[in-house]
Amino acid sequence: MIRFENVSKRYADGTIAVDGLSFEVGAGELVTLVGPSGCGKTTTMKMVNRLIEPTSGRILLDGEDIAAMEPVKLRRRIGYVIQQGGLFPHKSVLDNTAAVPALLGWKKAAARSRAAELLDLVGLDPATFGSRYPDQLSGGQRQRVGVARALAADPPVLLMDEPFGAVDPVVRERLQTEFLNLQAQVRKTVLFVTHDIEEAVRLGDRMAVYGEGRIEQYDSPATVLGAPATPYVAEFVGADRGLKRLSVTAIRPEDLEPAPTVRLDEDAAAAGARLREQEARWGVVLDADGALHGWVRADALTSEGKGTVREHARRSQASVPAEASLKQAFSVMLQHDAGWVAVIDGDRFLGVLTPARLHEALRRSVRDGDAVESVG
Repeated sequence: MIRFENVSKRYADGTIAVDGLSFEVGAGELVTLVGPSGCGKTTTMKMVNRLIEPTSGRILLDGEDIAAMEPVKLRRRIGYVIQQGGLFPHKSVLDNTAAVPALLGWKKAAARSRAAELLDLVGLDPATFGSRYPDQLSGGQRQRVGVARALAADPPVLLMDEPFGAVDPVVRERLQTEFLNLQAQVRKTVLFVTHDIEEAVRLGDRMAVYGEGRIEQYDSPATVLGAPATPYVAEFVGADRGLKRLSVTAIRPEDLEPAPTVRLDEDAAAAGARLREQEARWGVVLDADGALHGWVRADALTSEGKGTVREHARRSQASVPAEASLKQAFSVMLQHDAGWVAVIDGDRFLGVLTPARLHEALRRSVRDGDAVESVG
């Protein structure tokens, strides 16, 4: 979808902003450009929509050289999101979102209908927020409007320049989650500029780690963390890159321990006796359909074994979906001060992840990265 062929940008004073960039971004791929301030990542992005013209080399969009395209028409094919959303302060949220379709000649009703649809998609009820103005929104809400506006004309490419950099960490994490969910639905080709390695790792299908005007490594986050290509990359991603791998390492079936289970409506005394036979101190409680309900102490069933398990069971929030990362599981474990985290597929209980198994999974992930490094 986007291909850089030996692209450089040199200014009249001799400053080299980017030097000989060659890389490709596939259709529907989210690529993060990460590096310190002044390394050339924003220049790279702005050359895609010709806000900055390259000195040499070619940039191809879906096989077509953008140098041959009329700049305004090119920009209308590309969504662009910056810090704080770059909203028009004198326009309502609905009119801000409808701005690009209106420029493209859409009828007003169609543009506003599309804007309302996208506001709903980014989690802003158009009936509540459509008539408000940017100064009546929180920072996170403004960012969501900015994303909605960038998607309004359904562009194939989305450029995002530090879009979540001006909000607090809690809102930033929530926006990242919302954007990943949104990207799973719309599958745009995205260039995402950030200086935050954690953000680059979490969001990117691939990441480009910049040095001084050059890409030092271009690969998946797991490979960058597990096998840094240069000493510079190793230093940039940090000595704790093994821990950072938690966020890009999925839970595998072999990471789970089978847990003793009892049924919610089972006789308490019988359930307690079975747990005692298994020398289990606790059991996972499932309902009649096998969905996770919570947990129960074995001694509660054996000493107070009256009625059903339901009367002794405790609800538990310590669970994660099967597609979760080790970082998500670890966070839930810490948040609930839990000795294990239940892993579920939809409602179906698969097993539990314990601290010992999580540690083993992290060590395996680091070993895999070391193996990649030694082969390279």
